[in-house]
Amino acid sequence: MTSQAVVKELVSKGVVDETDVLALRRTMFGDDHRISDGEAKALFQINDIIGESDQSWPLFFVESIVDFLISNSQPRGYISDQQAEWLMQHISQSGIVKSATELEAMIKLMETAQSIPESLEIFAMLQVKNAVICGNGVTRSGNKLVAGKIGAAEIELLRRILYACASRDSAAISRSEAELIFDINDEITAEHKDALWTDFFVKVIANYLMAVRGFQPVSREDALRRESWLNDDAVDIGSFFNRILAGGLRGVADAYSRNDEDNSADRDMQAALDEAIDAREADWLIDRIGNEQSIDDAQRALLMFIKVEASNVHPRLKPLIDQVA
Repeated sequence: MTSQAVVKELVSKGVVDETDVLALRRTMFGDDHRISDGEAKALFQINDIIGESDQSWPLFFVESIVDFLISNSQPRGYISDQQAEWLMQHISQSGIVKSATELEAMIKLMETAQSIPESLEIFAMLQVKNAVICGNGVTRSGNKLVAGKIGAAEIELLRRILYACASRDSAAISRSEAELIFDINDEITAEHKDALWTDFFVKVIANYLMAVRGFQPVSREDALRRESWLNDDAVDIGSFFNRILAGGLRGVADAYSRNDEDNSADRDMQAALDEAIDAREADWLIDRIGNEQSIDDAQRALLMFIKVEASNVHPRLKPLIDQVA
């Protein structure tokens, strides 16, 4: 049976089970082990139509869409602006991702690719922000979304997005990433600012304010000329960033700790904590926090962390730290 016939049958049936997935796998991947553009579009058609499925369908859908995009990227693993736009158009309606399966496909692509456009990262983070603030959209939890509340599933999605994008510009959190995390914090109601969110918030914002920004990965254009770089694992930015987003509030500081087995890399990381929070960063944080009366527990924890761990803080920030920490 051809892939078109299999797709037509599944769309009319409206249900997908393990046997159907096996038939799709045989017909779509075929002898060349590649999914065509038409077949990729058909997968979205099936996902939009089916009313129910077992776990085999979302696993196959995610695997197939990621493989399709990675296999068609040039160089392999470098997702272009056009591919990112194609994906965003297919998985969303009115700017909101339609299903948890499609959300997972996007994030898995971000985790798998060597490089993705910033537009895709921001789009992914905005999905979580919209889900938290407005209670609209989807997450992987399966629970009903409540405006002003963030759960473990949403925090884990944000962690995966930030970790997946850690090597795009540097090991450090970017301004746009920090702004989105602060926006979410501003909209979470007080009763839902638990330790899980506070821990995550402190690590992300402290990383933006205190981390090294010297690493520059090879660009997509350079990689096209030097594809051998794709196999270069000498700079393990992902491992460094993962240490930041793990291990409690000490995660930021511990990520920069010395390791005798890798003195050169750790000297660079240790230097991050010795860098000043400069005037620009201090003014940004003061503006985001506002006055002392508006400081919440997560912001207070951040200021306490800075007071303990940052060796050089711009004078404009010190009064705010001293008042609340």
